[in-house]
Amino acid sequence: MGKCLDGISRRFENHACREVPVKIKSVKKITDYFHLNMFEITYSDTNDRKKIWSFASRNDPPKCVSGHFETPDAVVIVPYHSENQKLVIIKEFRVPLGDYQYGFPAGLVDNGETAETSVKRELKEETGLTVTRINKVSPPIYSSSGMTDESISMVYVECTGEASKEGNTSSEDIETIFVSPDEARSLCSNDQIKCDVKTWLVLSMYGETGKICGSRKK
Repeated sequence: MGKCLDGISRRFENHACREVPVKIKSVKKITDYFHLNMFEITYSDTNDRKKIWSFASRNDPPKCVSGHFETPDAVVIVPYHSENQKLVIIKEFRVPLGDYQYGFPAGLVDNGETAETSVKRELKEETGLTVTRINKVSPPIYSSSGMTDESISMVYVECTGEASKEGNTSSEDIETIFVSPDEARSLCSNDQIKCDVKTWLVLSMYGETGKICGSRKK
C-alpha cells in the first residue's frame, strides 16, 4: 500500500509540473455584469487546431488567463448542529430550476475575505445559526468545469442556535432543515426532489455511516 501511495504522490507532483499542451490564443468578454460574465476563449488543441470555448466566470480575466487559482470564489458550508446532533441542510428556491433545491448554505467570498470569515457570515445570514468550530476546509475545488471556472471550498463546521430567516434577503427563499441519518437516506432515495450534487454525496455517506467528514460528532 505504501509503494502505491508513493507512486500516486509522484504522479500528482509530475502533473503539477507538466506543460499544458492546449494554448490559449485570445479571450473575449461577451457580457458585462457584476457577479458573473460570459467569456469566449480562442485556443489551439493538442493537434494545433483552432477552437473556441464559451464559459462563465466570476473573474476578469478568467482564471485560465490570469493563472489565479489559489482563492475560492465561494464557500459551501457543511454544518453539524452539535446540540441537535443532526446535519443541517437548506431548501432554497433556485431560479434556473424553477423549483426548490436541497443543498448546503453557501455564498461568495468577498474580496480580501478568508473562507473562514465568509463561512461565519453566510451561515448566520442564511440559517440564523452560529459557527462554533471549523473542522475542515477543502482547497479550491470545481463542480462544473466544462461551463465555468468557478471554484468552491467545502467547509465542515459545528454550529449552535435556533434556525431563523431574519438574515435572508428579499431574493432568498430558504428553509433550514435538521437531518438525521435515517432522513438523509430517505432524501437520497427520493427521485422527486432536486438536490445539489455535493449535498447528495455528503447526505449519502451520512445516511449510510452516520458520519460527516471533518465533524467530531458522529
